[in-house]
This record gives sequence, C-alpha cells and structure tokens, in this order.
Amino acid sequence: MIVRVLIADDDPLIRDVLRDVLDDEPDLRVVAVATDAREAVELAGQHAPAVVVLDVRMPWGGGPHAASAILRRAPATRILAFSAHTDPGTVDDMRRAGVSDYLAKGVRNTELVAAVRRLGARQVVVRKQRP
Repeated sequence: MIVRVLIADDDPLIRDVLRDVLDDEPDLRVVAVATDAREAVELAGQHAPAVVVLDVRMPWGGGPHAASAILRRAPATRILAFSAHTDPGTVDDMRRAGVSDYLAKGVRNTELVAAVRRLGARQVVVRKQRP
C-alpha cells in the first residue's frame, strides 16, 4: 500500500527536505506541497491524501484553521502537526482541531517517516451510503 502525503509548510527549505525524506521511502508518495494554510486546504480537497504533514504557524489561517478545514474536505485524512512550537497551548489547539499526532521539528527522519506510516495505516475509509 502506498501512503499518499501532502506537505504544508511555509519554509521552502523544510518543504524540500520533507519531500526528499518522504519520497525516498518506497511506500510513501508526496502528492502535493502547499506553501500556506489556504493552499493546504485546497490541495487536500483535490488530492484526498492519507496524511498531511502540517506546519502549525503559516500564513492564511495557520495550523488549527487548516486542520479543521482539511478534515471537512477530506475526512479520511490523518494530520501530523510538525512544528517548532511545542508549548502545551499550541499542542492542545491542534488536537482540538483534529490533529492525529504532533511532532517537534528537529526529530530524526526515521521518527517522521514512522509517524507518517503509522497515520497512513490508520486512515479511515469513508464510504457513502447507497441511495
């Protein structure tokens, strides 16, 4: 099974590194990359990724806004908050917005990859009822 991933971060260096790390894994595929919260929501709606790696503080709404909007558009998606901000208030805000997991920037690449795989394996399948 291939886990489809969307990356959303306003830092171009972080975006590039995340893409390289995740695309190097044979079972992970980056399907889109967003530069701000608004674009993250739009791309999640278009691509319905299994996992979104979402920065907490970004232009156009930030992490909590983006997380809740992504889950409205793509309810089967799991969100991994990825941030330098690890204070309890920020983490709580993201959890209330529906984030499945929270990692601090600076973790080892193996931890990031493991978290994406874990969340991708837990993706909820949303089935529509037949009329």
